[in-house]
Amino acid sequence: MYLPQLDNYSLSFPDPHDANKEGIVAWGGDLNPSRLLKAYQNGIFPWYSQQDPILWWSTNPRLIMELDDFKLRRSLKKKLKKFEYAFDSRFQEVVHKCASVARKDQNGTWINKDLAESFNVLHGMGIAHSVESYLDGKLVGGLYGLTIGKVFCGESMFAEVSDASKAAYAVLVKHLKVWGYDFIDCQVPTPHLKSLGAKEVSRDYYLERLYKVNMDIVKNEWIVNKNLIN
Repeated sequence: MYLPQLDNYSLSFPDPHDANKEGIVAWGGDLNPSRLLKAYQNGIFPWYSQQDPILWWSTNPRLIMELDDFKLRRSLKKKLKKFEYAFDSRFQEVVHKCASVARKDQNGTWINKDLAESFNVLHGMGIAHSVESYLDGKLVGGLYGLTIGKVFCGESMFAEVSDASKAAYAVLVKHLKVWGYDFIDCQVPTPHLKSLGAKEVSRDYYLERLYKVNMDIVKNEWIVNKNLIN
């Protein structure tokens, strides 16, 4: 199947409904912040190995987390009090740790310098955010992603202490519910996220939900709640 190549001088994307059977919409282009934002607004995200050209995906099925479906197990609920939390206090460091902290059964990372720099610009615009877990004042876990209206698009997480990233995720879900968010886009199905309550949905269903949300930038809640204690 023919795979469209993006034009470096245009931010337009092919229709995500036309992705190939693997879920790839197009290839090429660059990772400038405007293109990234346009991609996520259309239900598309970059995901590729360092040696490959940029690949743009809209997977089928898609993994989403309905906020009310998050499974806060008793063991994790107890551990939540172990950490302190903050939003957007050390965004760049969270992205760096997501790229560099080793994960079981995963070699390498798709989070390269260009992607990290673009996300930092989006963070400065109030679009990309991090949730951080601290233990005795040290950053030990967290996650980052970006907001498309009232949808949080999760990108990656890391943990240097057991359950530090799960705890950050639980804090994220708690606050997104209070702020009236719709759901979390988890992108690619993984056993870990499914164990927390995420579910697979069709691409068509995901895109229908995404297109119904208000695409305005939402950032006030994150600013007001930048520093959290439990």
